[in-house]
Amino acid sequence: MADTADLLAPYRRKRDFTRTPEPSGGAASPGDGRRRFVVQRHRARRLHYDLRFEIDGVLASWAVPKGPTLDPDAKRLAVHVEDHPLEYEFFEGVIPKGEYGGGDVIVWDRGTWEPVGSTDPAAAVRAGDFHIEMSGERLKGRFALVRRGGREQSGKEQWLLLHKHDAYAQDGWDAEDFHTSVLTGRTNDEVKAAPERLWRSDLPADQASVPAGEPLIEGPSEEALAALADLDREGTWEVFGRTLKLTNLDKVLFPGRDGEAPVTKRELVAYAARIAPLLVPYLHDRALNMHRYPDGAEAKGFWHKEVPDHAPEWVTRWHNPEADRDETQNYVVVDEAATLVWVAGFGALEWHPWTSPTSAPNEPSYVLFDLDPGDHTTWDELVALARLHRTAFEHLDLRAYPKVTGRRGIQIWVPIAPGPTFDETRAWAERVSKTVGAVMPDVVSWKWVKSDRKGRARLDYTQNAVNKTLVAPYSPRPSAGAPVSAPILWDELDDPDLRPDRWTMRTILDRLEEQGDLFRGVLARDQHLPRLR
Repeated sequence: MADTADLLAPYRRKRDFTRTPEPSGGAASPGDGRRRFVVQRHRARRLHYDLRFEIDGVLASWAVPKGPTLDPDAKRLAVHVEDHPLEYEFFEGVIPKGEYGGGDVIVWDRGTWEPVGSTDPAAAVRAGDFHIEMSGERLKGRFALVRRGGREQSGKEQWLLLHKHDAYAQDGWDAEDFHTSVLTGRTNDEVKAAPERLWRSDLPADQASVPAGEPLIEGPSEEALAALADLDREGTWEVFGRTLKLTNLDKVLFPGRDGEAPVTKRELVAYAARIAPLLVPYLHDRALNMHRYPDGAEAKGFWHKEVPDHAPEWVTRWHNPEADRDETQNYVVVDEAATLVWVAGFGALEWHPWTSPTSAPNEPSYVLFDLDPGDHTTWDELVALARLHRTAFEHLDLRAYPKVTGRRGIQIWVPIAPGPTFDETRAWAERVSKTVGAVMPDVVSWKWVKSDRKGRARLDYTQNAVNKTLVAPYSPRPSAGAPVSAPILWDELDDPDLRPDRWTMRTILDRLEEQGDLFRGVLARDQHLPRLR
């Protein structure tokens, strides 16, 4: 096998990494045993698609001018280009004009692949006859790349890309019917309009460029925040291009803790505006269950789901076609930053989005694991259960994203590709949970009724159901100090200072500035659940 540095030498020679945000090839995490592929939709001098397969520690790459297709009768020209680093699997952004390949790039498809007819993919590529079985979000089935005799004027080899006649073949299938990133949901135009990226070389590759902590929406200006601070107890506020009517801004919503001042509605509204650019992608295209505490966290709260009549006209609504007459008919959908500010002004202290999109309400986006402590569960015991889950997901070769709840528990979200039903994800989560729970049988109870658990923890896989929700990342919780549900790194389970309510509305923004958004990878719906034995 060739040395990776030698394979990447042509790639590096063509780029000035002080100008381009592309990865230089030094931050790849160790492989997990699965062969990965990525397809980027790349608008450079001409629109084309970059098809890349993980081979021998790099991404062997072809430029496909018309894009790959599932149509077995369509043959596509594919130009063999230089190998790219593995981190390119997650690259999405804008290559500056004048740089090699200048233009905007999105991750159009990702997944895994297996060689067909050869145990040495590199040798198959050298021989000019490369057959693969692909399992992505958009590209599935058996493909072949076959070298032709000709070369471009640049001297690059010309190949043909074609899809075989199999169960995934579709006549007339066109890549240009799909314009969004499978990583972030953005279009090329949206990437071009917001090119800023944060490349974190100190994080694993699957978190380093997803994008980690770089908001896709511009936050409120300092002038807008100052205007909010200067408002009387009520008034109108111009933010994110919308006008919001706000009342009772000096009302205390959260008591203080550790000697700090209490948190007012004004501070909650300001926090919603500041966190919204980061949070909207987690709420976009999802019905929102609002947990309202109009009299503050020390009073009794209640769930509010129906859009009130006085909601602004510009607030996106979703009508649930499957709702019975006595059920919620129309939900708020936070499709823009101003809507979250309105939700906060409405007295919703907690934000719980559905785990399925409104476009496919019966198809979950994640598998959820809710580690719910009992009255007698210690924090150390709960952390031990979380570590067992970490080991399980490592064994299953799955990316999973933990967060502390802001109350007493820990939650873990596993992003999945579209396809499984809630019945399937709930059954899968139950198998994993019961396997983990069997390691600590004295700590875990499977009783439904809390009083029957005798103070033991519950591993709640039942949240994997339509209209069941877990609190959104960065959502406040109704407790003293306004704690928030905060994503963590798996390694932080070994931090003796970790607590479920460690971060608050007043401290989480500093953490984001330092760590970035550790949860962003859940938006990449690229994983398929392995069969459990």
